[in-house]
Amino acid sequence: MRHTWRWFGPKDRVSIDDMLQAGVQGVVTALHHVPTGAVWTPDEIARRQDDLARMTDGSPSGLNWEVVESLPVSEAIKTQTGDWRAHIENWITSMRHLKAAGIDVICYNFMPVLDWTRTDLAWRRPTGATCMRFDFTDFAAFDIHILQRKGAAEDFPEEVRDEAARRFAAMDNAAREALAGNVVFGLPGAAESFTLQDVRDLLDSYAPVTDAVLRRNFHAFLEEVAPVAQDLGMRLCCHPDDPPFGLLGLSRIMSTEADYVERMAAVDLPANGITLCSGSLGARPDNDLPGMMDRLGDRVHFLHLRNVRRDSDAIRGSFFEDEHLGGQTDMVALVGAVLREEARRREAGRPDATIPMRPDHGQDILDDIGRGGQPGYPAIGRLKGLAELRGVEAALSHGA
Repeated sequence: MRHTWRWFGPKDRVSIDDMLQAGVQGVVTALHHVPTGAVWTPDEIARRQDDLARMTDGSPSGLNWEVVESLPVSEAIKTQTGDWRAHIENWITSMRHLKAAGIDVICYNFMPVLDWTRTDLAWRRPTGATCMRFDFTDFAAFDIHILQRKGAAEDFPEEVRDEAARRFAAMDNAAREALAGNVVFGLPGAAESFTLQDVRDLLDSYAPVTDAVLRRNFHAFLEEVAPVAQDLGMRLCCHPDDPPFGLLGLSRIMSTEADYVERMAAVDLPANGITLCSGSLGARPDNDLPGMMDRLGDRVHFLHLRNVRRDSDAIRGSFFEDEHLGGQTDMVALVGAVLREEARRREAGRPDATIPMRPDHGQDILDDIGRGGQPGYPAIGRLKGLAELRGVEAALSHGA
């Protein structure tokens, strides 16, 4: 595996120096400041490459931008409204600019409205570490009582509705604002600026978008972008839904192995591939991560290795970000499946035999606590995760 690290740009509290000391081989980043739907220009791409090429003291880092995460797909594209055709053209133009800059892998997602959803960004563990958590009942309290989405109550079981009402009644204004802020943090680039009314307006724009329509619109997007990526020699890899089940009355269509099979078959090109995120997919008990890697591995272009622990075996339920080797996904078996796939690729002579991987998320430990970094992306917590994953890889590869 190629050991990469997500970096949020010059404002990231985790520096280039930190990455190098963690033993990172390549960088995963994006132009987060460019508005969704706009073109990523060659100058902006080059500026980001220059940012990560130098350490704090000006010394060369030796690191390159190897994976894009993410080139965002606009809500207009997902709903096929407004300037959606222009946004697809801009997406393709950005893809061409990235290829010209030497970047071949693009991770993206097709989640409606929220890129990811958590109810607590710093949930305390018994060790004193903190992590991100999705609490299904707290989310119900947000959806029914804070957002007050029409029809929200019908989307939850009676016992969840009742407990959500009790929890909401026990919250003071500060707790309610904190919960809303945590959920809204998953809006791409909008944690500080989106209001609840903005969220309601976005949800209204999805009123005509049924599950079938969202799937059709995704296929239409793939029909435009995947052939261009194939011609350019690029690899597109869609990230799964996080969490992998419907929220806010919206369909989610990248949550299971069947979803991925359907999406790959819709535009059956090697460039149309998968970001296998063991944390997102692992939040459902019916997703078999090692098996998915064995069965779908030839289209896996990027790996997010992290682990979650579910509170129950419900398809829609609560979970938290556990240690990389501590959750309910068998990480040793998953890394073994990755190494088998890489061996198959080497035997076939594929140029992409080494799959880029990043240690996704991590618990805030030691000096991470109080650093004020990007939620889910601590320096030391990820370093620990990378070290554990690297150890598993070394052990499984020993003597091979």
